[in-house]
Amino acid sequence: MRIVLVGPPGAGKGTQAHVLAKTLSIPHISTGDLFRANISQGTPLGLEAKAYMNEGRLVPDEVTIGMAKDRMLQADAAGGFLLDGFPRNLVQAKALDEFLVEQGIALDGVLDLEVPEDEVVNRIAGRRLCRNDGGHVYHVVYNPPKEEDVCDECGGELYQRPDDTEDKVRTRLEVYHTETEPIIDYYAQQDLLVTIPALGKVDEVTARAIAALEKNKDA
Repeated sequence: MRIVLVGPPGAGKGTQAHVLAKTLSIPHISTGDLFRANISQGTPLGLEAKAYMNEGRLVPDEVTIGMAKDRMLQADAAGGFLLDGFPRNLVQAKALDEFLVEQGIALDGVLDLEVPEDEVVNRIAGRRLCRNDGGHVYHVVYNPPKEEDVCDECGGELYQRPDDTEDKVRTRLEVYHTETEPIIDYYAQQDLLVTIPALGKVDEVTARAIAALEKNKDA
């Protein structure tokens, strides 16, 4: 299957992308991974992206599009892929369409993870990380440590990332509404959009997603 995954920050895209890709035996292609791989490998696109990032500027769409195209042309993506974080706006969505037409392939669905905005804010603003190991993640409500502000694993101090405050989260949501949400209507007009509620346990959301994608594919 060839799938695009969309949803606001805090919707659980990263978690679902990993599980869905493994379940469907297709590569998970995330924008973050594309940037890291190209920069670490010193590719022309990676060097170009790094130059923009070092200057504190946004990486142009054409650079991101180029990285995504290169990745989708790799052998492991021949039978399908799951795109996470790409496309993030209409320019990228239209470029993806052009690429798919050139390759003689098509998307099977665009999965939209729907989460109420207040829930998104609660999920992200309540997140706490261990200063000793960012891999130890807690939540003040859903997964609190045994001792307040102390990591259960190593005793390190727990902290809130600067961009996880409520004000910053709401700003990120505004950017999502302005830049990314328009692609939802774009794909809906192509009868590719599959929207599911993303509340509940991870396996419940995954099962919901696969059932909805299969139904859309067969329609």
